[in-house]
Amino acid sequence: MAKKRVKKRRINKKRFLILFLIIFLILVLLFCLRQIKITNIKVSGNTLYSEWEITKKAGLEDYPSSLDNLSSTIEKRLEKDPYIKNAEVHKSLLTEVNIEITENLPLFYYVPIRKTVLADKTEVSDNFAVPTVINYIPDKSYDKFLKSFQNMDYEIVKRISEIKYDPNDVDTERFLLTMNDGNYVYLTLDTFDKINNYLDIVKEFNNKKGILYLDSGEYFQILE
Repeated sequence: MAKKRVKKRRINKKRFLILFLIIFLILVLLFCLRQIKITNIKVSGNTLYSEWEITKKAGLEDYPSSLDNLSSTIEKRLEKDPYIKNAEVHKSLLTEVNIEITENLPLFYYVPIRKTVLADKTEVSDNFAVPTVINYIPDKSYDKFLKSFQNMDYEIVKRISEIKYDPNDVDTERFLLTMNDGNYVYLTLDTFDKINNYLDIVKEFNNKKGILYLDSGEYFQILE
């Protein structure tokens, strides 16, 4: 019985060389791309941290390789911080990084628990220049109070010094706000959004000090 002859396949040297060159060029390209460094960083939306602090938290303080720092990687680093709600990172020509921050802002210091409450309800021990809630707010009203605060203009939040839960016979969800400018404001949880107009309202009274009643109606009692 005759033996079958096994044909040996010859290596196509030309194809092998082309494949080798393609792989070599890809590796060279990747190496070159890794040498491209971030040269310009722009940060927006930040108030709690400086631009340099955001740059450090993003891991970009030494202006590293752009390829080794993808946009999604930078976003994850930033969003680990409790005071950063969301981070959006976009690159331009690999060398420029644009970081847009949405902060998880501190809203008030709550004396009963000795904690600062953030916009997402997180409670932290850090201190900020925020209003102080001096007394206990019943649980059934607290969530509504927090939601009202979340919707408040943050520029107005920074003008409030102290908040007292101050119910009366008419409304069990009434609050007294002490403002940094020396005025007082009465509000209820149903009228809380009116505080966003505070600056326009007090402007009408020629810088006189008094009590602004926004809990029922809208009038200003001047204090002598």
